[in-house]
Amino acid sequence: MNLDPHYYPAASRRMVTFGKRGMVATSQTLAAQVGADILRNGGNAIDAAIATAAALTVVEPTSNGIGSDAFALVWVKDKLHGLNASGRAPMGLSIDAVRELGLDAMPAHGLTPVTVPGAPAAWSTLSERFGKLPLATLLAPAITLAEEGFAVSPVVSQLWQKAFTRYKQYNRPEFAPWFEHFAPHGHAPKAGDIWRSPDMANTLRAMAESGANAFYEGELADAMDDFSRQYSGFLRKEDLAAFTPEWVDPISIRYRGHDIWEIPPNGSGLIALQALGMLEALGDEPRDAVESLHRRIEATKLGYVDGLRYITEREHMTPSVEQMLSPAYLAQRSELIGHEAIDPVHGNPLMGGTVYLATADDEGNMVSFIQSNFEGFGSGIVVPGTGLSLQNRGWSFSLNEEDANVLRPGKRTYHTIIPGFITKDNQAVGPFGVMGGYMQPQGHVQVVTSLLEDRLNPQAALDLPRWKWVAGKTIEVEPSFPDHLAQALERRGHHIVRTNDALTFGRGQIILRNAATGTFQGGTEPRTDGAVLPV
Repeated sequence: MNLDPHYYPAASRRMVTFGKRGMVATSQTLAAQVGADILRNGGNAIDAAIATAAALTVVEPTSNGIGSDAFALVWVKDKLHGLNASGRAPMGLSIDAVRELGLDAMPAHGLTPVTVPGAPAAWSTLSERFGKLPLATLLAPAITLAEEGFAVSPVVSQLWQKAFTRYKQYNRPEFAPWFEHFAPHGHAPKAGDIWRSPDMANTLRAMAESGANAFYEGELADAMDDFSRQYSGFLRKEDLAAFTPEWVDPISIRYRGHDIWEIPPNGSGLIALQALGMLEALGDEPRDAVESLHRRIEATKLGYVDGLRYITEREHMTPSVEQMLSPAYLAQRSELIGHEAIDPVHGNPLMGGTVYLATADDEGNMVSFIQSNFEGFGSGIVVPGTGLSLQNRGWSFSLNEEDANVLRPGKRTYHTIIPGFITKDNQAVGPFGVMGGYMQPQGHVQVVTSLLEDRLNPQAALDLPRWKWVAGKTIEVEPSFPDHLAQALERRGHHIVRTNDALTFGRGQIILRNAATGTFQGGTEPRTDGAVLPV
């Protein structure tokens, strides 16, 4: 793309960060400091990722918690490993059970959409396989932050207030523990207020002493089971005890001489790979900003409608991942991209509050890690006495038997959270991610094209004004999106809508490794309280 000065505002031209021994990038400064300290004290990139993730449950509870799900891409000893730690639907949760509650769709909040949390098992599993330091050492900083308290950061305070307003609509007793824990003074904490949680400290301490067992089989599992039964929820101790994360083979697409990697379904990274595959099929981009943007938008739309149609748990998918990434199919889909905006329709391959973090160390290990409660604090449910805010991933399930993502007991739902990774010639280039619900695959496309097509550094790639496909021909753009490009896209049939809510455009982090020098360069999101810290 021809990145003229009007597309890359001077106010956002922050300098990229370089590091020698390692790097941590995430959405909250205190959590990034925790990860950097772990690296300085002998931990590797996996240890730093776990410690950072645990700290984020405390200092950014608006987007994730101990009751979150998680995914990870881990580069160790010249091999990329994938970990799917998304939880399954409780065995008692079925279409009939939901309809018996008088519901005709999955609710967003309450105990009904709660599926088995996977994040604690992700921490334990990663530590056992790849970590150097004991899990208790990695959780200790998060325990201290929860016990002693911290000053709430600006973006987190905004999200906290939104959640407070959102949950106020529910005048039901199962929501009371959320307000008692997260708004004990009758309001959300403001930026700079000190917030602490002895309950979270105790929960993390129990996990530090027994790994994930306390969460899935011990006293914490009992507490979740008891509270769920008390208010007609479906989560049971048996569901928790049966959970184990799954090691998976990452999936990839070739783009501009690099391999772009994502977690396979039930994650939605397949959408980003399809879009990049279509752009690759179209060949070199013209040196015209409008045409480049138009192509990227159209490819993302086409990938998204396929993803929303077909993505669910992999063993339940028809067509297969391989069919959806077939070069012939992607070339066929790319032919739909012309001069004018289209109202996208899915193809048929058979016929032809989330947080993200990235870490790296001087041993060559790199981690792309993401964990999420889904929407803000998630279900709005906090298990009394534990500080556990439970995710609401079940909200994504459909009650329509015709849909691929139809609810089934024990099934994993379509998942928006996706870590990304780039390699070249079988060597690690680095981790990247953009959190933010359904923005995530679109953010991946925008970051990857900015890095590999526009040749921007990580910070510049994150600073660029973003766009977001909403539906049909409607594209939302940030206030800083250049007006002349918006007008040009309108002339091609796009319906451009400006929105002032920067948080809806995702929040990303990137770390890249220079193969020649072994040094790192990283970028952090300007739309949040993030930090990228070299070691």
